[in-house]
Parts: sequence; C-alpha cells; structure tokens
Amino acid sequence: MGVHGGRLVARALKQAGVECIFTLSGGHVMAIYDGCIDEGIQVVDVRHEQAAVHAADAWSRLKPGRIGCAVLTAGPGVTDGVTGVANAWRANSPILVIGGQGPFNNLRRGSLQEMDHVAVMKPITKWADTCYDTQRIPDYIETAIRHAVAGNPGPAFLEIPIDVMMNEVEWDQVRMPAIRTAPRLRPPPQTDIDAALDILATAQRPVMMVGTSAKWSNAAAAVQDFVETTHIPTFVNGMGRGMVRPGTPELLNRVRKEAMGQCDVFVCAGVLLDFRLAYGRSIPANARIIQLDIEDTLIGTNRSPDAAVVGNLAATFAALRVGSRKLPDFSVWRDRLVAREAELEAAFTAELDSAEVPIDPLRLCREIRDFVAGKDLILIGDGGDIVAQASKVLPVPAENGWMDPGPLGTLGVGMPFALAAQLACPDKRVLIIYGDGAFGLNGFEYDTAVRFNLPIVGIVGNDGAWGQMIRPQAGTYGTDRVVATRLNYTRYDQVVAALGGHGEYCERPEEIGPALERAFASGKPALVNVVMRQDVVTGMKGSTYM
Repeated sequence: MGVHGGRLVARALKQAGVECIFTLSGGHVMAIYDGCIDEGIQVVDVRHEQAAVHAADAWSRLKPGRIGCAVLTAGPGVTDGVTGVANAWRANSPILVIGGQGPFNNLRRGSLQEMDHVAVMKPITKWADTCYDTQRIPDYIETAIRHAVAGNPGPAFLEIPIDVMMNEVEWDQVRMPAIRTAPRLRPPPQTDIDAALDILATAQRPVMMVGTSAKWSNAAAAVQDFVETTHIPTFVNGMGRGMVRPGTPELLNRVRKEAMGQCDVFVCAGVLLDFRLAYGRSIPANARIIQLDIEDTLIGTNRSPDAAVVGNLAATFAALRVGSRKLPDFSVWRDRLVAREAELEAAFTAELDSAEVPIDPLRLCREIRDFVAGKDLILIGDGGDIVAQASKVLPVPAENGWMDPGPLGTLGVGMPFALAAQLACPDKRVLIIYGDGAFGLNGFEYDTAVRFNLPIVGIVGNDGAWGQMIRPQAGTYGTDRVVATRLNYTRYDQVVAALGGHGEYCERPEEIGPALERAFASGKPALVNVVMRQDVVTGMKGSTYM
C-alpha cells in the first residue's frame, strides 16, 4: 500500500519521540498534518509562524533529550519563522523546522511562494538542506536531528517540495532509521580536569557562573553537588537559572559585580564572555579563568582561559567533584559575600514595599514573588525592563522553572513559550511576566490558548512605554526628543477577555495578589494588566547595546 511523503515525515517524527508539532496552516505542508493524524501526533496551530518556532524552542528546553518541531509553509511561512529560528540559534535550542516549497518539477519557474529558503536559513542553523526524493524523507529527518542535538546544540532546517511531499511510495522502499535525540555523554579528559583543579587549589576568592551549556548537559544535579561541596560563590545566567536550588548558601544574585571584581579565579561553566559579562572585562585582568563547555569552538571567546575543560558538563562537574578533596575551604569567602548580599537586599526593601501609585515596578515584582512562593510553576519572562527587574526579585524554583528569550533578546516569546510549557507539563501551571511592549508582539496567541483549553496566566507591567528604550533615548538626545518609545496604557486585559479568556485590571499594588488568585482560579487563559509608573531618566550607564 502506497503512502505519501507527509506520512513518512510523521512516522519519522514519531520515531524521534515527537509528541506534537507547532504550525500555521499552509497548503505546501498539509500532507504532514494528514500523516500526524495517523501517527497520533498532536497538531497545534498558532496565529503566526514565529510563534510556532518559539513554541518548538520551548518544547526542547522543557523536554530534556527531546526535540521540538515546527512546520512552516513555503515563502512567507518560512520567513515569518526566521526570528524564532535565530532566537533558538543564539539560545542553542535543538529544534527541527520543516519548511514547505513549491514543486520540484517547477523549480526556478516562479511557482507560488517559491524562494531559496535554505540560503536564508543556513546562517542561523547547524544544518539546512532540501529533500528531493520521497522515500529518503526519514533519512533527511534523522540527519537534521543528528546535527541539531550534537555538540553545542541548535536548530536544523529541512525543506521538502510539495510534489515530493505528496508523492506516494511503498513502505518497503523506505529505510526508517533509528533516531537519537539525546546528546551523547562525552566525558572530559582527566588531564584537563586536573589542570582546572590545580588552579582552584591556589585560589582564595573563586567565583563561578553557571549558564546555558549546563542546561543542555542536564548537569543540574552535578552542579548542585559540586557547589555544596566546594562552597564556591555561584551565580547563574541564561538557562543556567534553576540549575542551583534556591536557598543554597552559595547561590548569590545582587553582589555579582562586586564578587567578580574581587575574584582571583573565575569559573565559566557553560557561559560565554559576551555582552552579559562585558566581553570578559567584568573579570579582573589578573584573575585566572577556567572555562568549562561542551564544544571546543566555545572556548576562548574574547578572553583566553588559563584552563579549559571540554565535555558534557554533567560529566565534567562529576569529575571535578571527585577531585575536590584537594581544594581549600571557600566558606569564609562565601560568607563575606552572603553578608554583603543581605546588606544590598535590605537597601532594596523600600522599593519592594512601595505603596506608590502608579505602581513601582519592583513592588509589582514583589507581589509576583509572594504569589508564586511555594507553588510549582513555570515562569516565563517576556520583556526588557520588567524581566530584568523580576530577575532581581524572583527565585527560580527548579531546573526548567524559568524561560526567557536568551541572548538574542527576542521579545514576543511569552505566549509561544507558554503554549509549549503547558502542553509539555500539563500538571504544572504557567505564568508569563510581560512588558506591555512585548505583549503586543504575540499576544494574539491567547486565541490559541483558548482554542486548546490551556489555562495560562500572564501579568503585564504596563508603563505605556518601551521602558528599556525610552531612558537611554532621553539620556542621549534629551527628554524633549523622545520618539517611537511611548505606548498607550492599553486595556490588554479586555483584549484577552474578548478572545475568550479572563482579564483583570490593577491600578493599586494591593490589588495585584487577589487579581492573580482570581486569574489562576478562572481555569481560563488569563491576563492581569497592572498600571506601572513610567520612568524616563537620563543616562546610558550600563547599556547592553554597547
């Protein structure tokens, strides 16, 4: 019995453990939907292809050892998804994006929505190619996934022309390869472990930062064990958030700049010395650097390390833990930083407790912190200023408990990430922390949440501005030359209610907690719209754009 190419796509995806695909309906790829029905793969249709790719990205983040999949129709379907692919590229998310194409037998004749998708995708993927033979579709899917998950993970793109997709072949003509979606556990060389331990053995004030590669190495348990054993003061960034449990004495937040400025050894654990660390300038010139990462190409960006360990970070930390008995006790150094952190926390209290109206952004974050305490939630940050403020206040409860765009800084990930999170983790609740600017990009995906009965809750810090832009603009050009950075205090809660969800509106800080309670109790996709103070202050100090 003959089967069309869409069924082969679905069978290969099933072989790879794919449970759902994210898509927006398109004629070039509808055969895949038909195949998904037969293979029992859920088809989640969104309102913009960018959202489909963001959702696939979040699926990979939340399902260790699995791969997220987005299916995009040809032409504008693929180009609409480019931003999502670029975001996954910078975040190292292993995703598979399948794109449609005009018929192969009309190649370069100008068929509907024909364009060179592979050339567009190559710079922002680990692998991009086209399959021109129906019976080889599973082979190409296996190759794409193999590239996506290997080493430093990232997106892969596979284009399939519509006639190749619709063509029928016999099952016995098709090789269905085994598909591995989990990274291989590559242990590091013992000589490199010894070199790192030798440097740590001479340290007096070491500091460690744990980042994205630790997440992709499934290294949380090994990181926690090493931190508790060595007492090295530790910070987290990127997808490293949640890799060290809240309440761990070594896990610090507010004192990062001071600690790094005083350190004599800096351990970069799955962290690049990019703009977030001032391209390595945040680390004293005389400090020694130990870099741990999962691929050689990640070693040495912007500053050369004094020791480098390449391998799966779970294996690396396990090996470091075995050799840690020769390290000194760093608890005195840790305790100094813990005391300083408490001082900074106390100075922060006035803003966290502010009764100001319009609402102080930090008071909003404190209300969210108080609400989520003790709850098993997945938190998603989608915005600039409000997410930066929230990261100072909100503890991440566990591994995979926090998601944000990552180093590309793509706004609009909130609801797409949340769709995947609620589908991937149906027993958990999901809370999105929005800026009002970010909400406008993919807020219409509340329609998708309503259609799929996903009780996602969002809270918008609404200051009527692109807050992260308006301040440096005013500081650089003057408050009388502010342009393209102001928004209306829009009733986003009413937009969500009109789409079939639940809306709440808050103008006073004491209203926020009860509004969140009602939003979660509604059982619907919900949005709490909070009117915040608009800050227009001068100065480019600390800009992430330089």
